[in-house]
Amino acid sequence: MDPLSLGLLVALITVLVLFSGVSVAVGLLIVAGGFLLIFDGARSLELMPEIFFGKLNSFALLAIPMFIIMGAAIASTRAGADLYEALERWLTRVPGGLVMSNLGACALFSAMSGSSPATCAAIGKMGIPEMRKRGYSDEVASGSIAAGGTLGILIPPSVTMIVYGIATETSIGRLFLAGVMPGLLLVGLFMVWSVFHTWRYGDAAVFSTRSYSLRERLEILPRVIPFMIIIVGVLYAMYGGIATPSETAAVGALLCLLIAMIIYRLWSPIKLWGILRDSTRESVMILFIIGAAGVFSYMLSSLYITQSIAEWISALDVNRWVLLGVVNIFLLIAGFFLPPVAVILMAAPILMPIILAADFDPYWFAVILTINMEIGLISPPVGLNLYVINSIAPDIPLKKILVGSLPYVGCMVLAIVILCFFPGIATWLPDLVMGPV
Repeated sequence: MDPLSLGLLVALITVLVLFSGVSVAVGLLIVAGGFLLIFDGARSLELMPEIFFGKLNSFALLAIPMFIIMGAAIASTRAGADLYEALERWLTRVPGGLVMSNLGACALFSAMSGSSPATCAAIGKMGIPEMRKRGYSDEVASGSIAAGGTLGILIPPSVTMIVYGIATETSIGRLFLAGVMPGLLLVGLFMVWSVFHTWRYGDAAVFSTRSYSLRERLEILPRVIPFMIIIVGVLYAMYGGIATPSETAAVGALLCLLIAMIIYRLWSPIKLWGILRDSTRESVMILFIIGAAGVFSYMLSSLYITQSIAEWISALDVNRWVLLGVVNIFLLIAGFFLPPVAVILMAAPILMPIILAADFDPYWFAVILTINMEIGLISPPVGLNLYVINSIAPDIPLKKILVGSLPYVGCMVLAIVILCFFPGIATWLPDLVMGPV
């Protein structure tokens, strides 16, 4: 069979298997094993365990469970509520300041936890009722939190960026830096839309917020500052050449656990065990997908599918921006149905040769890919963040949450367009700190 036709068959079978309800990792192993058995014979299956465990034999992978523990420790405390309250006290007199507080809290909590669902749950539990009480519409109250929660996979430290770095063999530290300015760009676009919507459709109730004294604004800061110091410290250790990403992640996880125990009195062995248990489950799930994706990638390469697709794309006489548009549509559709980690691990082996052949920067493309994954988190039919918001505010219909999140999807699309015109937004900081590639 022609490799391109075989590639289409693999894509179709993969979609059908994943839609059957099996886990992503098991589905990838089933597809890879089946095609290797049919086209390469039974002896090819002997390599699968070696490839699977070989893919996991990387020191860099230690950063994943460490950052997950770091985020779980923060998510198990009142850090999100304190962060929200601190920003609310400082921005309370700004028109639309409450929704800006929520978005700012989402951005900071995302940087600390690296988890979109955790960010939605932590900030939304306080932010949504407070916004509704002060006159914001259900759409803005829920949509802003759903969109703000997506920042967790872009703003460093990001598990998604770690997975991308491992899948594409690119620098994790440089990827973290590449996500900083685009992350701030998205936060800015979200806030601009929120202020405009408040000014255009709000009423007097939105602006009649409580006034806080300087003392009340300052007294909340000691609960927030330690976590901010950890983030800055982790990034400084990483880029100052003091430690590797895995080492800094381990130190950050330990410090977050200590702060949760000391500041938030998280002494209960049951709660500490819950943090480690949930972190282990999530880490094993991600590592299982990484190993399975390694086998899947081997199958694609062994059957010459990856190489044929790259050669076919390179031979097309089309503008590279048209090519990027097609890639974006593919990523957007994939993100509607699959989690970001799965999309990256499945698509990276195919897309990376195409991106490099088209002379696009791989670190800039990592940001474009991640923003596409963010859109998937607030878009049906999966739209994980939409369901998280619906679970913490069940009286808001899912349709209203979706309608409220759509303007923020527009902001993400606008961010992609801006990054295409000004790629330096993503590449400037990595080049400044780590030097040109």
